Amino acid sequence: MDRRATPSGQVEVRRIGKAILRSEVFQRAASFILGGLASLTYKLNRDVAQSTDAHEMLDGEWPVIFAMWHGQQLLIPYAAPRDQRFVSLVSRSADAEINARVILRAGHDVIRGSGGRVREQASSKGGVSAMIAMRDALRAGTNVVMVADISKGAPRQAGEGVVRLAKISGRPVVPMAIATSNRYVIARSWDKTTINLPFGRRCLKLGGPVYVSPDAGEAELQQARAEVTRELNRITEEAHAAVEKRA
Repeated sequence: MDRRATPSGQVEVRRIGKAILRSEVFQRAASFILGGLASLTYKLNRDVAQSTDAHEMLDGEWPVIFAMWHGQQLLIPYAAPRDQRFVSLVSRSADAEINARVILRAGHDVIRGSGGRVREQASSKGGVSAMIAMRDALRAGTNVVMVADISKGAPRQAGEGVVRLAKISGRPVVPMAIATSNRYVIARSWDKTTINLPFGRRCLKLGGPVYVSPDAGEAELQQARAEVTRELNRITEEAHAAVEKRA
């Protein structure tokens, strides 16, 4: 007897697997475990002297738009200053639900949307409402955290969303990177997702604020995207170099 799954059987297995992954029980359990592990990992890594002091650097700048690369965001909620309010942009996809719940458990709010493909969202109520919600959050004094590069797009290239939010809100984009000396990189993932591990050193780096004028045209927006990209790549390299140095 051929015990190999038939195509219809494979489809059924995938369907059941997706149903389990998206079930309330699984989502609650997974977010509880992942959130606990991320919090513990952050605490069990020693901060290095090269880390940026956010309060010192951003004095008079709050609130801001924190931008980071895909695959680098697991520890970000635990590095945030406790005297500031934060809201994170999370994809509307069902697969992002665990990530959203982990962020909520860390004490940050969540806005659903997608930050990169602004033109594709122009006719989408969800995309427009997310941008408006982030603008309103900034006006109310809440910092926005969002991934700069576009999911399944060009990795390590800032999309339009982050600079257009800066344009309509008047608040600067602040590039952010965090690295730990002990880590596992999922090489086959498109964004080189990093799983941070405990018992090492950590470094948080912030880049200089990038402002976008309210009347910025397409050329200025593209310049801002390039600047955010350069700063994010620079501080990511610096963060990794800092944790590799032995004290």
